[in-house]
Amino acid sequence: MNKNFAAAMGRALDRVRASEPQEATRLIQAALAADRMGSGEDAPIATSNRARPGTELIDPEAEDAVIVNARDEDDGVTNAEVGRVPQGVRSGRSRRSLRDVIDGLSRGRPQGIASQLSGGMPFPDRSSAAPTVPEGALYEWRSHAGACGSRDYRLYVPASLPDGAQGLIVMLHGCTQNPDDFASGTSMNGLAEQHGLIIAYPTQTRAHNAQGCWNWFRAGDQRRGVGEPAIIAGLARKLISEFDIDSSRVFVAGLSAGGAMAAILGEAYPDLFVGIGVHSGLPAGCASDVVSAFAAMRGEAERASRAVGGAADSVRTIVFHGAADATVHPSNGNSIITRARRGAAKTQQARGTSRGGRKYATTVTHGPAGVPATEHWLIEGAGHAWSGGSAAGSYTDPAGPDASAEMVRFFLAEPEAR
Repeated sequence: MNKNFAAAMGRALDRVRASEPQEATRLIQAALAADRMGSGEDAPIATSNRARPGTELIDPEAEDAVIVNARDEDDGVTNAEVGRVPQGVRSGRSRRSLRDVIDGLSRGRPQGIASQLSGGMPFPDRSSAAPTVPEGALYEWRSHAGACGSRDYRLYVPASLPDGAQGLIVMLHGCTQNPDDFASGTSMNGLAEQHGLIIAYPTQTRAHNAQGCWNWFRAGDQRRGVGEPAIIAGLARKLISEFDIDSSRVFVAGLSAGGAMAAILGEAYPDLFVGIGVHSGLPAGCASDVVSAFAAMRGEAERASRAVGGAADSVRTIVFHGAADATVHPSNGNSIITRARRGAAKTQQARGTSRGGRKYATTVTHGPAGVPATEHWLIEGAGHAWSGGSAAGSYTDPAGPDASAEMVRFFLAEPEAR
């Protein structure tokens, strides 16, 4: 990012906080114009994963950043379209004027990472997209509180557990989603019934991030014993105790920001989570603020990801990523797998086609005991959406392959002795 541009955005933010949106607008327009003149380019972002001039952060200090991709016109500055969603992916797009963005900032409602994903999708309320629950099953709201904070969560307990709980999966939703939406989109509750699993869906609200994103890009939420990782780990430990869950069957998975947080948890708590599933996410420690976060999302991180604490062991890791993901570059999936392969060998590669016609490539590495240590699924034509998910939820690609079923299959494979 041009340092002068970033400085101008900081000054614009100061004007917003001083209740001077008109002056903030003037500063942003001038910065955008100067940025374009320096690059000789005035095109909106299309499907490329590299940022074009005119796409920058307005609020580099807020919990979630503001994206503006603007161009001058006779009647003012308007947002150009940001990205395109591959066919079959449930997502919407809308155009917003620069003044609307500034007004939103001044009202304390920044439009950021999630706006780039959703095109202004309204933040779902607690009751949205609630999944159907079979008779006898438990699906309820709970709250967990610990030394580092608290979060509400949805808990799913299958209708029948004749042999007790067979495992725990903590599911972390993406930006603008909520537990009900995520449960509906991933259909994970149905798999819980089949396999006797307890599923927890922690919720991230606007009180903790303006767009409901897990704060994977903040240094204070990337380490063992602090912030959101500590809260989620504490929630998992609580459920392990309550349901007497085997410690070798505790897993965490997530989408996008949730996937990035799952990667952090795998590195920060390898003694707690024995397997992680990352869908369209990023490696732990790849960013320390929203500026570096967007660089990482574009696949342009300037430095290698930092270790975030915990033991040196690698947890078993399965990654899904769409090859056409224009929000989080697919190279991030490669980085996650590379970090998780330490000590693994016997790599196998295969190709296939899902029932919905999606072609995909898989790369599997095995540990010494022959059990899959990592799996990497790269899906042709898929964008930023849960592969094989249900149209009942947001950010799903029903064309498949079924990420939920494959993650559960990978998790429940007998791990090597720990």
